[in-house]
Amino acid sequence: MSNDPLLQPYQLKHLTLRNRIMTTSHEPAYPEDGMPKDRYRLYHLERAKAGVALTMTAGSAAVSKDSPPVFNNILAYKDEVVGWMKKLADDCHEAGAAVMIQLTHLGRRTRWDKGDWLPVVAAGPSREPSHRAFPKVIEDWDIARIIDDYADAAERMAEAGLDGVEFECYGHLMDQFMSPLTNTLAHPYGGSFDNRIRFAMDVLEACRKRVGEKFLLGVRYTADEDYEGGITPDEGVEMAKRFRDSGLVDFVNIIKGRIHTDAHMTDVIPIQGMRSAPHLDFAGRIRAEVGLPTFHAARIPDVATARHAVASGQLDMVGMTRAHMADPHIVRKIEEGREEDIRPCVGATYCLDRIYQGGMALCLHNPATGREETMPHTIAPAAVKKRVVIVGAGPAGLEAARVAAERGHSVVVFEAADQAGGQVRLTALSKRRAEMIGIIDWRMAQCAARGVEFRFNTYAEAADIQAEKPDVVIIATGGLPEKDILDGGNELTVTAWDILSGDVKPGTNVLLYDDAGDHSAMQAAQMLAEAGATVEVMTPDRSFAPEVMAMNLVPYMRAMQQKAVTFTVTYRLLSAEKDGNRIKAVIGSDYLRGALQERHFDQIVVNHGTQPLADVYFALKPLSVNLGEVDYDALIAGEPQAVRKGPEGFQLFRIGDAVSSRNTHAAIYDALRLVKDI
Repeated sequence: MSNDPLLQPYQLKHLTLRNRIMTTSHEPAYPEDGMPKDRYRLYHLERAKAGVALTMTAGSAAVSKDSPPVFNNILAYKDEVVGWMKKLADDCHEAGAAVMIQLTHLGRRTRWDKGDWLPVVAAGPSREPSHRAFPKVIEDWDIARIIDDYADAAERMAEAGLDGVEFECYGHLMDQFMSPLTNTLAHPYGGSFDNRIRFAMDVLEACRKRVGEKFLLGVRYTADEDYEGGITPDEGVEMAKRFRDSGLVDFVNIIKGRIHTDAHMTDVIPIQGMRSAPHLDFAGRIRAEVGLPTFHAARIPDVATARHAVASGQLDMVGMTRAHMADPHIVRKIEEGREEDIRPCVGATYCLDRIYQGGMALCLHNPATGREETMPHTIAPAAVKKRVVIVGAGPAGLEAARVAAERGHSVVVFEAADQAGGQVRLTALSKRRAEMIGIIDWRMAQCAARGVEFRFNTYAEAADIQAEKPDVVIIATGGLPEKDILDGGNELTVTAWDILSGDVKPGTNVLLYDDAGDHSAMQAAQMLAEAGATVEVMTPDRSFAPEVMAMNLVPYMRAMQQKAVTFTVTYRLLSAEKDGNRIKAVIGSDYLRGALQERHFDQIVVNHGTQPLADVYFALKPLSVNLGEVDYDALIAGEPQAVRKGPEGFQLFRIGDAVSSRNTHAAIYDALRLVKDI
């Protein structure tokens, strides 16, 4: 038996959880037609097989038709969900994990033009800024109907064989009743604290009558809105006491903050560059003063923080949700004494930002997450050992080297720079995004453990690569910034990379022209502003920084709104001209023909993505057995590459930005799905 606090079993009423680590409710947006089919099941099963004690599905499953999903949630109001959830629960139970689901009515936190186009309802008329729907003030018949819907959904989950349900009570309808900021109702559901908590209690009572005592009920609730006029910490403690004294609630899961805007949500779910475990002490207060089993998750990205949360007595179960998206095998690696092998969550929150833009959750640097049907988390050894030569040690090249080495191949990596990292290392120079270097450091450690040979400060030519007598060559040389994008005056501009690397000093009155919309522009703008420059960020798009997405934009805006930075949308930089000791910018628009403005700056920075650095690929292409060709059908299906255009030679591939300007996830995914079958 281990003495590790994280590995101790926990008795939750009648249920024995095998350790103290859970994944809290979250919606990866993998359902098909509102049902948790194979992709959804295999995602949770991977974590169950690797040792997690409790996998909490959904975030959240909708109990009513007038709670239409805004990010592909499970539809718990349909009877057909029972069969799918049963299959998931049975598989996870067989693997030793408990299974629960989070149920909710979104209230105003959705849109009226989703699902069946039913009116949005809430406990008051105010619109939620994030989803923009003006709700109908809930009526008595709505309340009765929705309470029945909750009970029906809970009964379905009991029938499916789950261990319990958790009710979402932060930002959603239950919380909209509880909060004086959103509840404008009169008696019996509005006004006093007792009235505002009544709806949640009515739901709990109705569900308990349906599912009995052997089915666990919990509440993930806002115990402190941290907002003037909202739920106070003392009220949050009192809520937990009411839950405890009612006998209806078996556990609480603590939230601090509001989620009605991107900025507030990012404080509830902090991202990289923000403080780890910011609400842990508050969750500990609830546990200490109330005594109910207490769960919590909010940027607990590493084992040390999780261990402290349990060892200090602040939590009974610790949520490591994003961490398990980066590495679903955390518990197994703790048990085996391999904590150094855990792939770190770097807090990029690519997972959540994709969901909030209508996509599926993907981990920035674990492309197997959510793709368990075709992509492995554990690399199988190859039947035949090969010599694999990789050119470039950015994220794509390092992933290719890691996977090839795990396959048992002999691997050599050429890198022109004096250290690995590529664009990720440039990104990590920013203090706020310093954690990104974990993407590189983890892969370098994995490669070192498997004998990968690195040749730094080496610009590999075709002859150098041929001299290695390779069986496979992978070009991962990345790209260089695209600079010549103007009709004239390109020589007068510098790139965002120039600013980030320190190769060019910031000016004092700067135009940053960004039509790529990615992190490079925002990082450069922040760096310029913090150096004292007056900065105008201009884009021809109708919104700025679309590739940065919602939650990641928040820290940039907090930094730049305190500085002399303005944002101009829908205008295009046409050309630049020298005008004395300044630069004249000629500005137009895609909406009108011709030049519209002439403005003066002392520095113009452009950000337009990259162009592939692929000369060595084209030099090698005619010498390769596949002539560089990729079988896309096989690649998509997760099958080996078998293209043969000639009788002999090496297989040649290129990946990442050496193909085209994309992002870190795409580069690493290129490498994994190609090399896992070599």
